[in-house]
Amino acid sequence: MPHQNILLSTLPKPLKKSLRSAQSSISSVFIKNFGKKYDSELAFWRSRLEIDNGTFSNAHYERIMLGMAQESNKEFLRGKVVADFGCGPRGSLTWGNTALLRIGIDVLADRYADEFTDNIVSHNMVYLKSTEKVIPLPSNFVDIMFTLNAIDHVYNFHTMCNEILRILKPGGTFIGSFNLEEPASVTEPQRLTENILKENLLAHLDIESYRLSRREPEGDTYAPFLNGTQSYTPGDEGFLWVRARKSGETSISS
Repeated sequence: MPHQNILLSTLPKPLKKSLRSAQSSISSVFIKNFGKKYDSELAFWRSRLEIDNGTFSNAHYERIMLGMAQESNKEFLRGKVVADFGCGPRGSLTWGNTALLRIGIDVLADRYADEFTDNIVSHNMVYLKSTEKVIPLPSNFVDIMFTLNAIDHVYNFHTMCNEILRILKPGGTFIGSFNLEEPASVTEPQRLTENILKENLLAHLDIESYRLSRREPEGDTYAPFLNGTQSYTPGDEGFLWVRARKSGETSISS
């Protein structure tokens, strides 16, 4: 950056060298962490494909996403531009065939296309590669935005929340599922809390539905939401399901 270069040029040589070395080390750590994260995520999807006998199973998404949306059928998607942020390669929107356009947004979309080609081209979705800085879609483009336990996978959390809001149309619907209080890991660098989500994302939306539930130890992960038996103790690991609407031209701080 120009200002950084000007400042560096005024420093003594030993200090200048130390600062440049530190910048290089920080960059190396980020690159290394990104590599580990993406390799781990791809390894997971390879193992999932093996479990699914070479063809990703995706029928379960309809039940889960309709539950998140609190809709009984897919008619609410009719004629809409529908997106799923952090979609993975499994065909999360194949069920939504009443939509005008279905877009799966993922930082690894190009890698999925290379590794899981036959599956990807069979899903009748557009797979779009995002970065950690921008979702390459026009502003106010998406009518309905889903995200299913994916936003904790990003490094630049505030930036990506802003991008989700930017591409959602005024009056558009946001439907999200979030892991709460889950320890950060290589693949999920964000530990999400209700406050963090409200500050960075939900405060910019009009909330229509806000549901919390405990994490089930095994079996049907989202059963409490789907059968109406959810309970939650603040601070525990669990899930948050939100349906909200973007009103007007939402102004987001960078």
